[in-house]
Amino acid sequence: MIAFHQPRRQFIGKASCAAVSSIPVLNTLLNLSFAEKISALTAPTSGEYRAVVCLFLSGGCDSFNVLVPRETSAYAQYQATRSDLALAPGSLIDIHPTGQNTFAVHGGMPEVAALFEAGHAAFIANVGTLIEPVQNRSQITALTKKLPLGLYSHSDQIEQWQTSLPNQRSGIGWAGRTADLLQGLNANQKVPMNISLDGSNVWQTGHSVAEYAITTDGAVALDNYSAGWQQYDTVTQAFSQGMDSQLALQYSNILMQTFNTRKKAALDAYNAFTTATSAPLPGGIVFPSTYVGSRLQMIAQAIQGHANSALGAVRQTFFINFGGWDHHSGVLSLQGTMLPQISAAIGAFYNQLAAMNLQNQVVLYTASDFGRTLTSNGQGSDHAWGSNQLIVGGGVKGKKIYGTFPSLAINPDTGPEQNPLDTGNGRLIPTTSCDQFFAELALWLGVSPTDLPLVLPNIGNFYTPSASNPPLGFMV
Repeated sequence: MIAFHQPRRQFIGKASCAAVSSIPVLNTLLNLSFAEKISALTAPTSGEYRAVVCLFLSGGCDSFNVLVPRETSAYAQYQATRSDLALAPGSLIDIHPTGQNTFAVHGGMPEVAALFEAGHAAFIANVGTLIEPVQNRSQITALTKKLPLGLYSHSDQIEQWQTSLPNQRSGIGWAGRTADLLQGLNANQKVPMNISLDGSNVWQTGHSVAEYAITTDGAVALDNYSAGWQQYDTVTQAFSQGMDSQLALQYSNILMQTFNTRKKAALDAYNAFTTATSAPLPGGIVFPSTYVGSRLQMIAQAIQGHANSALGAVRQTFFINFGGWDHHSGVLSLQGTMLPQISAAIGAFYNQLAAMNLQNQVVLYTASDFGRTLTSNGQGSDHAWGSNQLIVGGGVKGKKIYGTFPSLAINPDTGPEQNPLDTGNGRLIPTTSCDQFFAELALWLGVSPTDLPLVLPNIGNFYTPSASNPPLGFMV
């Protein structure tokens, strides 16, 4: 089976481009602007490699049990609000943000706690999808603020966390738009800038690029095909020789020729990727044999191949989708199993990057559909809005919690409002937008401030791209 660079939906979309009248004028202008910017790109400093890894926790992770306030009154409020979902003090690992109150992480995340204390990790507090800033529940009740489409819907919020377009439905992700701008910087174009360990995704799909899907064993090629087939290998010889003959043909039929070109590109990518990632990883780092651990190990292998002269890449993104976080019941026991897997895998990944002296050139961040209710439904927690997310890397200004960690008080059914951010049952209005979060990463990857609105069209509602200060300030 061939891992094609473009999903079917994008190919069909391109085939329909002639019908420009059906495309919104804004999108047409953005496409033209992208083309102009791509042609004007200049290569960065020789040897400057940077990569972003997205670890997507699909289902909606209950992140207020990942990051817990430990200051006395704040922890008491946490206990009162979370009731049977509250973690006991003895089950937490305290962390000490610089110049901030003491917090804690879930007891199953010692590696994350150690990275935080060492200054290699940070958290973004109460971040979520926003069209414009929303200060309180009254603005929502009065309908004076625009809210994201399908606010508590899995499919809508997964899409919006990957597109950063909460006011429309789109199949183009912000990493895809970033790659549209930066892909041309990579010297070797056989392997795309965006690599996925979990198949097709919106985050890495751009106007002209898409993800290159690999597995934990590496790139995927045709069964029984070998570019270096030998005369004595009858089956492989026959299949490979036939395929090579087919790939050499030129077809008058546009669809057949496009399909043939894609097959050849996929095989070229397979050969280049496999060669570049064949060397063993240094340092003797042991990755856990888990879903996330095996994927981060393969990403480390790919980074080693891309960061050296084998493929000559200077910009990469990587995607992992780790599902199963829709914990309407059993949240404490399930997180007790799942969060340690994340922590151990991230710890090994950072150690591997350090062994390759690439820890300052790679940043990993977590994302999820949405946060979950602070209140218990009797068995678990339900869909909510704002959440806490993790960032790890040597280039992260760590040991800090960015954004504003909210009050965990909840509003009573009747009477005066206790917490303006609580829309009900502890569904918290985000105090930091996804746009601010992603803008920091896009700028670090090399998107210029003037091009930032091409990647994040709503960024102007939260941050002035020409400002001298960064969106949040968590990257060096």
